[in-house]
Amino acid sequence: MRTILIFLRKRAVLPFVLMTGTVTYAQTNSLDAYIDTAFANNIVLKQKNISLQKAGYALEAAKGLFYPTVAFQAGYQTADGGRDIQLPLGDLLNGAYATLNQLTQSNKFPQLANERINFLPNNFYDAKIRTTVPIINTDIAYNKKITEQQVAISEYETEIYKRELVKNVKTAYYNYRTALEAVKIYQSALQLAEEGKRVNEKLLENGKGLPAYILRATSEIENAKAQIIAAQQQQNNAQRYFNFLLNRDQVAQIDTNDNPDTGEEALQALAAKDIATTQREELKVLKEAITLNATVLRMNKAVYYPKLNGFLDLGSQAQNWKFNTQSRYYMAGLQLDVPIFSGFRNRNKIKQSDLDVKNAELQLDQAKQQLDLAGNVAANNLLSAYQTFLSSQKQLEAAETYQRLIDRGYKEGVNTYIETIDARNQLTQAQLAVAINEYKVLIAAAGVERETASFHLQKQ
Repeated sequence: MRTILIFLRKRAVLPFVLMTGTVTYAQTNSLDAYIDTAFANNIVLKQKNISLQKAGYALEAAKGLFYPTVAFQAGYQTADGGRDIQLPLGDLLNGAYATLNQLTQSNKFPQLANERINFLPNNFYDAKIRTTVPIINTDIAYNKKITEQQVAISEYETEIYKRELVKNVKTAYYNYRTALEAVKIYQSALQLAEEGKRVNEKLLENGKGLPAYILRATSEIENAKAQIIAAQQQQNNAQRYFNFLLNRDQVAQIDTNDNPDTGEEALQALAAKDIATTQREELKVLKEAITLNATVLRMNKAVYYPKLNGFLDLGSQAQNWKFNTQSRYYMAGLQLDVPIFSGFRNRNKIKQSDLDVKNAELQLDQAKQQLDLAGNVAANNLLSAYQTFLSSQKQLEAAETYQRLIDRGYKEGVNTYIETIDARNQLTQAQLAVAINEYKVLIAAAGVERETASFHLQKQ
């Protein structure tokens, strides 16, 4: 075993001082690779990345609102009947035109027929290209700011899940190695039980043993086999969950050949920085939410500002699908919109937005307290796990010594076989406690790393 640097809670916040022990802690090369695999393959993280990409496209769409909009529009109408207007052009002008023709001795003034004009269009089309551009519109600018803030929140939420994923991968990896160690320890206990049975059989052959001891040894062997089966099932479950986090075949082999390093550099970095709250993405999300709600409040207050849009139409309209210089036209204009009264809806929206800002600020204060509490709890858990590990090491030393003495005494006829069984059980339980508590320290250290947001995501 090599040195671990353990952090103790010194103040109400979460700085740590160092404590020297004899357990290993670090992120191994294999674990580095597994975390990279989880970042690349984890399904939930892929979904988070898709949501982040969608937020990015939403921001691009919000920026596009500043540009002019160009669209082709066309309409066709035809009708018959309905209201019309009579134009008696002939009755009004034909007499005067006849007199003028007599005076001029010509036919320059033809006779006109009375006209009947229908109000409804008949075989009429209108096709145009309309260009609209916002000139004054505060909503567009605020919408862009809100979308930018939503993108930032999506980025932080992705980082939050990454940190949680790192913790889960490390915890699952250490749980797998704990189960692996348990299988080895129970297999060693089985070998000791089988050796005990062999010794008793020899003693019985020489007239010094008892048949009851052989039966007890057989029972001990079967019990060890049952414990091995249970430990193997735990190992299998831990293996499947670990591979599930990496989104790969659940029975894929897990590399456990390398040993953890001391991890002193990583733990010293935790001790050197009071980052229990300021580096948490959860707080950054809430701060961004306050900014977003404040932007919405300013946007709602700006509802009384006028909005001015410009437009330009280039098109053609005529009956019977005619297209000539007479049918072609252009039209340009401005559209001004000034809100005056809307049933107090705008005023109530402003009040709601103001309350949203206050509520977000309260959520931030509450989150700071919760994260400080979680950080202190994680530090205490790490200290407790480390102290328990030290205690289990001493218990193992005592159990090893006790087992050697009892085994020697049994061979010399001083101790009973029951005492040897008790000594072996104590040794097995002590070995299990050391293996379990060692990885509990690593799991607790991963919890401190999560609560202090000290894992360097940008390096992954």
